[in-house]
Amino acid sequence: MGNMILQNLTQEELEAIIQSKLEDQFAKLAKELTSKSDSEELMTREETCEFLKINSSTLWHWTKKSKVKAYAIGSRRFYKRSELLQSIKPVQQ
Repeated sequence: MGNMILQNLTQEELEAIIQSKLEDQFAKLAKELTSKSDSEELMTREETCEFLKINSSTLWHWTKKSKVKAYAIGSRRFYKRSELLQSIKPVQQ
């Protein structure tokens, strides 16, 4: 970052600079959060178990019974967050 001399700035000018920088950063953060939630975020087995609050054997059984869909790269298994949310069904009373 470049050096800035603050001696010749008024309070309003300094506030405008800070506000502009903060708005830029908030816009970047909002864009990143939106793209993450809209994307097909892949989760590891461990992350999936933590997300669903289940153990790995339950996840294995649910995957085997096609209750949740797994994706593979080599021997690694991944789960899409959006598909996990879609697999949650309301309880019939």
